[in-house]
Amino acid sequence: MFRSHVLICGGTGCTSFKSMDIREEMEKKLKEYDLEQEVKVVTTGCFGLCERGPVMVIYPEGAFYSRVQVDDVDEIVSEHLLKGRVVERLLYHELRDEEGNARSLEDTRFYAKQHRLALRNCGVINPESIDEYIATDGYMALIKALTEMTPQEVIDEISKSGLRGRGGAGFPTGKKWQFAANSVGDQKYACCNADEGDPGAFMDRSIMEGDPHAIIEAMVIAGYAIGASQGYIYVRAEYPIAVERLKIAIGQAREYGLLGNNILGTKFCFDLDIRLGAGAFVCGEETALMVSIEGNRGEPRPRPPFPAVKGLFGKPTILNNVETYANVAQIILKGADWFRSLGTERCPGTKVFALGGKITNTGLVEVPMGTTLREIVEEIGGGVPNHKNFKAAQTGGPSGGCIPASLIDIPIEYETLIEIGSMMGSGGLIVMDEDTCMVDIAKFFMEFVVDESCGKCAPCRIGTKRILQLLEKITEGKATMDDLDLLEELCHHVQESSLCGLGQTAPNPVLSTLRHFRDEYIAHIVDKRCPAGVCKALLTFEINPHFCRGCTLCARNCPAEAISGKPKEPHVIDQSKCVQCGLCMQQCRFHAVVKR
Repeated sequence: MFRSHVLICGGTGCTSFKSMDIREEMEKKLKEYDLEQEVKVVTTGCFGLCERGPVMVIYPEGAFYSRVQVDDVDEIVSEHLLKGRVVERLLYHELRDEEGNARSLEDTRFYAKQHRLALRNCGVINPESIDEYIATDGYMALIKALTEMTPQEVIDEISKSGLRGRGGAGFPTGKKWQFAANSVGDQKYACCNADEGDPGAFMDRSIMEGDPHAIIEAMVIAGYAIGASQGYIYVRAEYPIAVERLKIAIGQAREYGLLGNNILGTKFCFDLDIRLGAGAFVCGEETALMVSIEGNRGEPRPRPPFPAVKGLFGKPTILNNVETYANVAQIILKGADWFRSLGTERCPGTKVFALGGKITNTGLVEVPMGTTLREIVEEIGGGVPNHKNFKAAQTGGPSGGCIPASLIDIPIEYETLIEIGSMMGSGGLIVMDEDTCMVDIAKFFMEFVVDESCGKCAPCRIGTKRILQLLEKITEGKATMDDLDLLEELCHHVQESSLCGLGQTAPNPVLSTLRHFRDEYIAHIVDKRCPAGVCKALLTFEINPHFCRGCTLCARNCPAEAISGKPKEPHVIDQSKCVQCGLCMQQCRFHAVVKR
């Protein structure tokens, strides 16, 4: 028995900040202080508070240390683990109230309104230990399904729960499974879409890194339900930690008889393999993903037939994303009614979001469906930093749209987001403040789509490129109002004519910003100015003579030699030479340089 457990985040975010070096140093110091038999060090998955990483939590006290460095380890061991004194300077600030009294981590603003279901084991167990997963009721749902339920009863329970696909479209999971179960085939497949490619999204990656056995258990249950004997997890090769932990988990499951032939002594046989993707965003689309698994270039196929009828290798196939599978075992174990008690009537359960952008608490959050955007941004996220105003939030990545500040109290549900021109997507949530140019944001996502289009259909291949050219024309101040009308018309054509979801949703960021921020487009076109001061071609830097002290710092640092003036006298910027780099504004100590 160990008297203390030191949990160190081993997710990609904290690992990039040397959390494994911290673990190595911790083991070294425990040996030096002769505490090896008393303190256990555990590498876990993501705790969620990525902005505070590297993260370390010590139990039984529950001390949550943030931004830990290798040099801090000796103090943590000598003070906390040896003498029992919490290192206050490293403690997450919300763990002490205004009177200095200890507060539970679950009572902090970041965690208080969360309900971690898909993330339940992330940051709690060692993802490379099947025994720790089993200790948290792991594989109990599989045992229940194989020994107490028929395949149809499993599908009925999933259908009754109202679980909807967490990959974006929100299609009912039970209905998808039923279609595949009803399809006739000598071979069926259960696949997992782990090709998470949205900019700023890392939900699925974190689940795989922190709780890989949850995905394996759910896929075996899915295979049992539809009559499949083989499964594939399609994960992009850019996720090396997730891939490694999945490999370890699959090996352990096979060793324990939870994968392979005659699982748990029954007649059911099911095995899993991993297929690596090369990072093509289009392979997040189900038919393109299956084509890639088959060894071909990832391009979408026309539907129908749908994968549940004719999918991988022409056989009936189901494809769910990582987060969808992460809910399955809990539904089977605790029941559909329990799952429906979370969220809303139309959208039961929870949703994981990768919260990023102009937000204080960057990280991974899981909230019940129906939680308002305001609660996520202001309470869980800690609000917009630097006293800036919230302007908009982008949900759904390149396939989604922008939610303006006027709609911040909207509940997060599939239908409500679609009604305002956005969508749930896989769960990326990018917060923007008053300094964000919405035209530039639309251009950013369109650049991404143009790069990622597979080129199979002309509307996506040519149309998205033309949309991007129009956006570039607008941000350069060269567009007319006719160009704006053409932009909107072209977006609708691409939306209606593209072959797959990538092209069909590609115009969403443009259409949503046109819908909610049309005045910014008009300002770029008519007034030749960028209201947010972002688009370089429309920027003008000037020096206010009333504030300029003639320190010459701006002139000495100007790369274009566009600033002139005598020492101790107001300086002037030659607009014909200025390259709008903004270095003069950064260097000025007297706030004399203004951006117009």
